[in-house]
Amino acid sequence: MIATQADPSSAATLLRYARYAGVAMLVSIVFGFLGEAWIPGRIIVRGDAAATAANILQHPTLFRLGFATYLVEGICDIALCLFFYVLLKPVNRNLALLSAFFGIVSMAMYAVAESSYFAASLVVQDGGGLSAFTVEQRNALAMLCMRVFAMVASLFLGIYGIASLIRGFLIMRSRYLPKLIGALFMLGGAGFVLRSATYILAPAYSTTLMLAPMAVAGIPLTFWLLFRGANRAALEGYPAP
Repeated sequence: MIATQADPSSAATLLRYARYAGVAMLVSIVFGFLGEAWIPGRIIVRGDAAATAANILQHPTLFRLGFATYLVEGICDIALCLFFYVLLKPVNRNLALLSAFFGIVSMAMYAVAESSYFAASLVVQDGGGLSAFTVEQRNALAMLCMRVFAMVASLFLGIYGIASLIRGFLIMRSRYLPKLIGALFMLGGAGFVLRSATYILAPAYSTTLMLAPMAVAGIPLTFWLLFRGANRAALEGYPAP
C-alpha cells in the first residue's frame, strides 16, 4: 500500500539501494558477456568435439576463468534479488518477495548447469579413472557436458523470466522508476519464458533471439539506476523499507 505522508529517510534508503542495484547489474552484464559469449566462443567449436577438447586442454586458465565469471555473475544476480526486493517492496511487498524467490531459484538451477560446464575440464584429462576411455570418447563426453550445460540453462530460463516479469510489473506500478523500462523488462521476461517453453515443447521454433529484449531493457535500467537512481520526489510518498 502506498503511504500518504512523505518519508525522507525512506527516499534516501531506496535511492541507495537503487545505486547498489545499478552497480550489481553493470558487473553482472560485463561478467555475463565474458562468461556466456566471449570466453565460450574461444573454447567451444560447434560440432567439433576434438577441437573443443583441445581448446580446453590448451587453455585451462581461460576455461576456468569462464567459470569464474559465471560465479561473479551469479553472486551479482543473487544480490540483485535483495536490492530489487528492497527497491520494489513499497509498491507491493508480496510480489517483490515472490520475484526475489524466483530469482534465487533460477540462480540455483543455473548453478546446476554450470557444474556440467566445469565437468568438461575433468573428462578430457587422462586421469581419475578416465584412462579407460579412448581420447575420442573423452572428447565426446566433454562435448556432451557442454550440451547438458546449455540444455539445463535453457530449461530454467523461464524461472528467471518470471522473476523479471514481476519486477517489470512493479517498476511500471512504481512512480519512481520509468514505466517504459518496466514495460521493456516485462517484454524481456516474457522472452525468457517463451525461450524456455519453446525449447521444451517446440525446439524447432526456439531461438536465442527471444533473449534479446532483456538486453534492451536491462542496459537502460542499469544506467538509469547508476546515474539517476530514482525519482526522489515520488519516493518520498512511500513508506520506509
